[in-house]
Amino acid sequence: MTPSPATLAQALADLQQRGLDRLDAQLLLLHVLGQPVTQRGWLLAHDTDALQPTQQAELQALAQRRLAGEPLAYITGSKAFYGLALQVSPDVLVPRPDTETLVDWALAVLPAPSNPTPRMLDLGTGSGAIALALKATRPALDVWATDMSPAALAMAQANAQRLQLAVTFNQGPWLAALPAGTPPFDGIVSNPPYIADQDPHLAALGFEPIEALTSGTDGLDDLRQIISAAPAHLNPGGWLLLEHGYDQAAAVRQLLTQSGFDHVQSRCDLAGIERCSGGRLSI
Repeated sequence: MTPSPATLAQALADLQQRGLDRLDAQLLLLHVLGQPVTQRGWLLAHDTDALQPTQQAELQALAQRRLAGEPLAYITGSKAFYGLALQVSPDVLVPRPDTETLVDWALAVLPAPSNPTPRMLDLGTGSGAIALALKATRPALDVWATDMSPAALAMAQANAQRLQLAVTFNQGPWLAALPAGTPPFDGIVSNPPYIADQDPHLAALGFEPIEALTSGTDGLDDLRQIISAAPAHLNPGGWLLLEHGYDQAAAVRQLLTQSGFDHVQSRCDLAGIERCSGGRLSI
């Protein structure tokens, strides 16, 4: 006798019994059903609906991937960031909510729209999260973005096209990716690799691209490169804002001061940890 199809409520209960938390279970089920991630209430209203056998098989396969530690964003192919629905893949880091702190700070220090238009540069854009959040929030900005990885840059460009946000992309290492003669910027932001090569936390990040995570024996190699090169690409009074590791704020502030930045300071993430540091190029 063929077993009766599971209802949505039964499917959710089964996933949680297998070890998934409730939110992950709901988001996987919504993905299989083709529903937006914002429709968790829809699951309650349809909890007695039956899953089709193909849907049930797909749900079980996706749940197994999540239980193996694969980020939910890679499984569903999307991640929300600053109110935007971004496509993501293992070619890019999964955007984190803590990085929204960097976007908030950048928007706060940028000059008001004027003539000429304020210009912002996102280094190591990955999925395009920071650059696209800036452009979506302040459409008048002239936003540029770079990435060393062609695959990551293709993902960022696809997100920009789908969201109809005009950003100028360039492929290459940090500021060297900019074409010769590029005018200076009013602000530069970056969430670069900042984990030490042998950091034990890397074991929990095995699904994400290693080249976007590690940066030398102390995790500061890329931050040093960016900080030393940035002044030549900033207008006087322009800001350089950087995300970094939980224990790197003091070191990054020192590097900024040594490179001629003033108003050097740090901002805390959602957990109250100094996660971003920045400074203003002396006028």
